[in-house]
Order: sequence, then structure tokens, then C-alpha cells
Amino acid sequence: MSPALVVLLSVLGAIVLSMPVYALTRGGRKDADAERKGSRFLLGAGDFLIHWFMWAIGPLEGVLLAVGATPDHMNAGGLLFGLLSGVLIGLGHPEAGGWAIALAGICDILDGRLARAQQKASSYGKFIDSTLDRFVETFAFLGFAVYFQDRSLGAFFAIAALAGSLLVSYAEARGETVGVSGSGGLMQRAERLVLTILGCLLDTPVTRALGWPEGTILLWVLGVIAVGAMGTAIYRAVWIARRLE
Repeated sequence: MSPALVVLLSVLGAIVLSMPVYALTRGGRKDADAERKGSRFLLGAGDFLIHWFMWAIGPLEGVLLAVGATPDHMNAGGLLFGLLSGVLIGLGHPEAGGWAIALAGICDILDGRLARAQQKASSYGKFIDSTLDRFVETFAFLGFAVYFQDRSLGAFFAIAALAGSLLVSYAEARGETVGVSGSGGLMQRAERLVLTILGCLLDTPVTRALGWPEGTILLWVLGVIAVGAMGTAIYRAVWIARRLE
């Protein structure tokens, strides 16, 4: 068993074991911050996972607050991890790239939580957070395009996933400028992030175990993201347009 697979199985084991602990110790109580933001992971079906995750990273948030970390530190860390993920994936190391994407996502969550805890929430922070999210996704998908440069379907899916992801964000941002908030749809950032991480971490062990060409799992994960993101962008555009008519 490879060291990378051992690490992955250890992390998955810790996740599975921590969920009953969360359910028992929290007694069904939800994270106030996530509730206030109205997080709807998997259209609400993944609400338990959202609140469990916020509980799981609580100790890290406490440490960061204690050492004086700021939202800008988290933004910078997320951007660097996002850039690293694209480089690693493009160089043919999707597993390492997946861990980098996960760390970028954690930084993205923590920057907002630190801002609210330190009473630093502002329009500046909202703009920086949203904009850097697009950079991080762009880095990762460009890495996938390079990774699949010899497989036209994979490269196409990577480009389509990037385009769809940017259109999802654009539709919401453009709607807000005309007074309509359109943030619904299945393939939002959280869903794209989770699928991308799982694809990166599972591709190598699964394809080796089944004797498939390396990259097969990632290729179809990108295909799902591309179709889902395009569908979400169309849904948002139609939803906003109907309310403006």
C-alpha cells in the first residue's frame, strides 16, 4: 500500500469516526455562522456535512485567532495553495494537487470566519474573498487542462468546467447589480470543490486497482462538473431574467 493511500485512508477514517462524536456532543445543534449565511450544500441534503465540517475546523479557527492570524493571511494562503494545486496537477501529481485544493478551500472558509470573529467583515473582504476564489479555481482547472493535454476529451472537460464555473459566479454577480440575487443551483462552489478534491485523491488508487488508464476518474469528474456548472449557470440566468421581466 502506497504512503499516499495510507494518508488518504487515515484521513477518511478520522472523518468517519468524528461524525458520531459531533452528533453526540453537539446534540444536533447547528453552526450559527453557516445558518446565518444560508449554506445549501447539495441543495440542503448535505447540511449535516456543512455543520460537521464547521465543528471539525473549530479548533484550528481557535488557534488562528489566538496567534493573531487575519483574514488577509487566510486569503494569501488560499491563493498560494490554489496556485500550488494547479502546478502540481499540471506536473502530473493530482493527489498532491487535491490536498492543496483542500487546504485552499479551508483557507477560504476560515477567512470569513476570522473576519466575523474579529469584527472585520467588510465590502473589501467580500470582494477579495470572491475574486480570489475565481483565481483558485482557474489555477486548478488550468492544471487539469495541462494534465490532459494529450487527451482531447479531458482537456475539453477541464476548459468547459472552468468556463461553467466562471459563468455560475458571473450570473450571480450580474444579477446582484440589477437587484436580483440568484445563488441557487446544484453545482455551486462547494460542490465543485468537493468533487475536484475527491477526483484528485481517488483517481490514482482507483485506476490502479481496476487497471484503468490513469486520469479516468478525474476525466469523468471534470465532465460532471462541466455539465453541472453549465446547467447551474443557465438556471441562474433564467431565474434572474424571469424576475426582471
